[in-house]
Amino acid sequence: MAEKPNSRAVITTVSSPYLECGNSSRGTPWYDKESVLSLSEYLIFVEVILGLLVWALIASTEYFRFSPFGWVMFVTVFYWLLTLFLLLIKLANGQIRQVPWTTVVLVFNCTAALLYTSAAIVEATLVNKGVRGRHDFNCWAASTFFAFLVSLSYAGSAFFSYKSWHRGDE
Repeated sequence: MAEKPNSRAVITTVSSPYLECGNSSRGTPWYDKESVLSLSEYLIFVEVILGLLVWALIASTEYFRFSPFGWVMFVTVFYWLLTLFLLLIKLANGQIRQVPWTTVVLVFNCTAALLYTSAAIVEATLVNKGVRGRHDFNCWAASTFFAFLVSLSYAGSAFFSYKSWHRGDE
């Protein structure tokens, strides 16, 4: 293909406000709001998967010999089921119009973070009841680690729920 003698290559660039770091003169954010909002949805999956690990690890041991594990099992199974239910509602995109969902999810995540943290602390105090290197000890130690991770996930979800509630996203 022959080029015209007077033709020049034209280079065009596309400027994205999301790539400009700290550009406060135009008021454009340096982060992608959509990806931050979707992080709260990913946290639900993390809570379901890690929550399942927590109570499955405890259930595979002789936890019934120590009564405080009853509290831990109650909290972990209760919030795992409720989180699974919340996930199914989100996936089905079903919402009851009379229910203030942002408020409900905010209260749910705050209580889950508090009660899961208390259960993780109780479980951490019970780990030394097992014999180091044995099945119960290993499962309780791993479960304690995952329980603290789930607590952090619920705290993160509570933060994003608060941001959504504060904006008035109903």
